[in-house]
Amino acid sequence: MIPTEDASARKREIEEKLKQEQETLSFVRENLEKSDQLTKGMVSILSSFESRLMQLENSIIPVHKQTENLQRLQENVDKTLLCMDHVISYYHVAKDTDRIIREGPTGRLDEYLSCIAKIQKAVEYFQDNNPDSPELNTVKARFEKGKELLEAEFRSLLNRYSKPVPPILILDCISMDEEVEVQEEVVLEHLPETVLQDIICIAGWLTDYGRNQDFMNVYFQIRSTQLDRSIKGLKDHFRKNSASSGILYSPAVQTKRKDTPTKKTPKRPGTIRKAQNLLKQYSQHGLDGKKGGSNLTPLEGYDHELRVKLHSDALTEKHGASTGKDDALDVEIDSYIHCISAFVRLAQGEYALLTEVIPEHHQKKTFDSLIQEALDNLMLEGDNIVSAARRAIMRHDYSAVLTIFPILRHLKMNKSEFDSTLQGTAASTKNKLPALIASMETIGAKALEEFADSIKNDPDKEYNMPKDGTVHELTSNAILFLQQLLDFHETAGAMLASQVLGDTYNIPLDPRESSSSSSSYTSDFNKRLLSSYICKVLGNLQLNLLSKSKVYEDQALSAIFLHNNYNYILKSLEKSDLIQLVTVTQKRAEMSYRELIEQQIGMYQRSWLKVTENLTDRNIPVLLPGSKLKDKERQVIKDKFKGFNDGLEELCKIQKGWAIPDKEQRDFIRHAQKKVVSDAYRAFLHRCANMSFTKNPEKYHKYRPEEVEEMIEKLFDTSA
Repeated sequence: MIPTEDASARKREIEEKLKQEQETLSFVRENLEKSDQLTKGMVSILSSFESRLMQLENSIIPVHKQTENLQRLQENVDKTLLCMDHVISYYHVAKDTDRIIREGPTGRLDEYLSCIAKIQKAVEYFQDNNPDSPELNTVKARFEKGKELLEAEFRSLLNRYSKPVPPILILDCISMDEEVEVQEEVVLEHLPETVLQDIICIAGWLTDYGRNQDFMNVYFQIRSTQLDRSIKGLKDHFRKNSASSGILYSPAVQTKRKDTPTKKTPKRPGTIRKAQNLLKQYSQHGLDGKKGGSNLTPLEGYDHELRVKLHSDALTEKHGASTGKDDALDVEIDSYIHCISAFVRLAQGEYALLTEVIPEHHQKKTFDSLIQEALDNLMLEGDNIVSAARRAIMRHDYSAVLTIFPILRHLKMNKSEFDSTLQGTAASTKNKLPALIASMETIGAKALEEFADSIKNDPDKEYNMPKDGTVHELTSNAILFLQQLLDFHETAGAMLASQVLGDTYNIPLDPRESSSSSSSYTSDFNKRLLSSYICKVLGNLQLNLLSKSKVYEDQALSAIFLHNNYNYILKSLEKSDLIQLVTVTQKRAEMSYRELIEQQIGMYQRSWLKVTENLTDRNIPVLLPGSKLKDKERQVIKDKFKGFNDGLEELCKIQKGWAIPDKEQRDFIRHAQKKVVSDAYRAFLHRCANMSFTKNPEKYHKYRPEEVEEMIEKLFDTSA
């Protein structure tokens, strides 16, 4: 059982808690009642506020709408005022821009173009809104005036700042080869940059707004004139300076040239002048038969003193006065070659400049017109060269073709770059250079053919033959001509191939080489064709020399003449490497000439038989011991001595005046003849040593063997 005290304590505790809960409940009820009262008050306030807010809204909304309408009206008024100001401004454009338009765009291009833009907008406005207004005519007139002044400024800027390119600068551009160390590429500045930008700006405006293409005509006319003047200035520069200084380089480039160039300097056309002079002598004097002698240009060993003495005065007399003319021709050739290169470089520069100024779809046509004058002048000059060569060939002056070679080679070397530069131009423009090349190839091939025929048909004129049997001028001139072909072998081969001369030289055509176009011929075929041509000339020369040798009454002199000429031909072929070109089609050419030389030496040696036949055993008596010679036998020995002495003296006297310019050949022939005669003479003296055939032996035994050798040693020595 729970104790009574504990139960009482528990009961009291519960009663206290119950009392507290009742008090809390009463407190909550009171608070709820207060909250209800407050809520009712708040609802009453909100209802009153809502009522008042509705009243306020009903009052403000009409005011707001009125204000909005007023603002819209204000905006419309402002816009109307702005439009009016804008429209009114168009009526003042003519007056506002009058001063600037009258003064022109010089020095104020941006401001001027801004005024033009205002005028243009005014024109558009009046055209759209009031096409019948007098103001439209005013602004139109002002616009046209502004456009005219822009065109005038365009022309003025081009005229004022377009200058011919200085010759030195052109030479800087075209002389950049492997021998020249150039630190940076030479740039041709045709117009100052600021001026160029103004020109580009004006051209752009005239294209976009001016609706006028006349400025393109102005552009090509002015630039065409400057291009032509640049090339003519280069020609004048050559005429003034090239004759004395050779190929011209600008000072800037000269300072950068290597001290020890590794490549051989390219041959100038002037290197052919000596050949042309000598060939002129041949063509003008040899063929016409007005003068004799030889125009031999000595090879090593062909420097015979008498030959030099005989001809030095004649050459000076005939050609001394023409040196200036020849130098002038050298300059013209150099000038033309350089002008071709200059045209390509300058035209490339003009096209680069043109692309910045002229609209793209007009560039090719404008460029075509721009280069016409300079190109036509170059082609005309080339045609004049061809015409001069044609006239010279008609006069049998075949040296003229040598003038064409360097020019033709240069044209063909630069043809690809030339074609690239003219790409896009009219067909008539692009065909001008190929036509000139074809013309030069035609006249060159004609000259080569006629030269070969002239070698064959050169008449045998007694007074034109060298009296001493040395090299004929026909030989020296023919070889000299062929040596010049060697310097231009590719050009000459293509020149012959262009005329399809394969049948002429019996050259078998490869199937790949059967086209009639010169470009289809291979390099090997051209080389074979030139080789055949050279062999033809040499063959004609050999036949003509053989015919000429018959002019000599003395067969020994005839042999010496042929020997000298054959030897000169062989040595010339070997020294100039022509032999390598000849052997392309004639493998035994060198051996054939050596056989001919040996054959002529044998023919010459036969002339001594009338001397040595007196030294043979024939009719010499056999003297027995203790016997004496009979009168008849003594006379036989006397006749042999006399025949030997007279024959020796006669031959030495005659042959001393003959010439063998080649020292090696001269010594060989002398030595061989000394041995033959000396050995025979010694044997003859030995057989006659014990024979008493005369009381005056010194009368018949006039020469000791050593003296005979000395006499033979003086043969072919005109100075002795």
